[in-house]
Amino acid sequence: MARPIIALGMEGSANKIGIGIMRHPAGAEAGGGSGDADAPRVLANIRKTYITPPGQGFQPRDTAKHHQAHVVGLVKRALEIAGISPEDVDCICFTKGPGMGAPLNSVAVVARTLSLLWKKPLIGVNHCIGHIEMGRFITGANNPVVLYVSGGNTQVIAYSERRYQIFGETLDIAVGNCLDRFARIINLSNDPSPGYNIEQCAKLGSKFVELPYIVKGMDVSFSGILSAIESIAHDLLKKGECTKEDLCFSLQETLFAMLVEVTERAMAHIGATEVLIVGGVGSNERLQQMMALMVEDRGGKLFATDESFCIDNGLMIAQAGLLMHKAGHMTPLEDSWCTQRYRTDDVLVTWRD
Repeated sequence: MARPIIALGMEGSANKIGIGIMRHPAGAEAGGGSGDADAPRVLANIRKTYITPPGQGFQPRDTAKHHQAHVVGLVKRALEIAGISPEDVDCICFTKGPGMGAPLNSVAVVARTLSLLWKKPLIGVNHCIGHIEMGRFITGANNPVVLYVSGGNTQVIAYSERRYQIFGETLDIAVGNCLDRFARIINLSNDPSPGYNIEQCAKLGSKFVELPYIVKGMDVSFSGILSAIESIAHDLLKKGECTKEDLCFSLQETLFAMLVEVTERAMAHIGATEVLIVGGVGSNERLQQMMALMVEDRGGKLFATDESFCIDNGLMIAQAGLLMHKAGHMTPLEDSWCTQRYRTDDVLVTWRD
C-alpha cells in the first residue's frame, strides 16, 4: 500500500513567518474538500507575526531579521505538532514570490538548506496561488470567481485554460495596504493587525462620511481614497464632526462596495455561481457579509474562511506545493531565487483539468 505524501510549506513574504505541514493520501485528487478520512489532512499550521509600534509600518530588513530569528524554531515545532520526522517529509515548499525581497530571501535560504540536508525536492510556490489552493481545499469550492484581497494584492480571478486568469485588479495600492495605512494615520495598534483593529472600530461607527468611489471597468483604485480620507480625517476629528469609528466604517463600506461590484461583474461575465474570498482581508466579516448578499441575490454561494487560513500561512504553501509536486513540478536549486513580482497568471496550472 502506497504511503501518504507530506509537504512542509514555508511562507515569509511579508510580516508573518509561517510553517505548515500537509498530508495527501497516495493518489488523492488535487481538488478541494477536507471532509472524509481519505481527503488531504492538515498536520500543522503555525506562525509568528512581526508587530511594530502604532503608527509605524514594517521595514524589509527588520522583518527579515524577525523571520530569521523564528523560522528554525517554527520548523521544529511544526514537526512536533505533526508527529513526524524529516524522513517523513516528501518535499520542501517555499514562497518564491511575490512579496518583500528581504523576508522572502530569508525564508528561501532555510528552505534550500533543509532541501539539501534532508535530500528532499524543493518547490517554489506563487504566493497568490497558495491562497487560492488553500481556499479551495478548506471550503470545497469547485470553480469559483476568486476575490484575492490582502496587504499586497487585490485581484479578481477565475480559472481558465490552465491559468488563474486575472479579470480585474488594483491600479495602484492593494486594499489591505489602504486599510493598514489609514490605521497608521489614526494611530491604531498593529496588534494583532491594523486591518483587524479597523474592522473592530468600524463595527462601532454609524455616521457615513462620503469618500471617492473609483471603479474603472474591472479595475479599482485605492490611493486617491486614502489621500482623500487622510486630508479630512484630522480636521473632522478635531471639530467633533465624526469619530474614528465613523471614519473606519465609511472607509470599509466604500472599499468593500467597490470589491463587490467588480466581483459581481466577473460572475456575470463567466456565468459563475460561486465566489471564493482569499487573502488576509478576506477574513473581514463585513466584507464577507456584503459579498454574501450579492452572491445570494444571484442564486450563488459564497465561500470564505477565518483568519487561520485567510492570513498568510505556511500551510497554503504546503498545499499548493504538494499539488505541484504530484503534477511533476520541482524547482532546481539554481532556479530557487525569489522575486517581488510574480503574477498569478504567470503560473501554468498543470494540476487542474
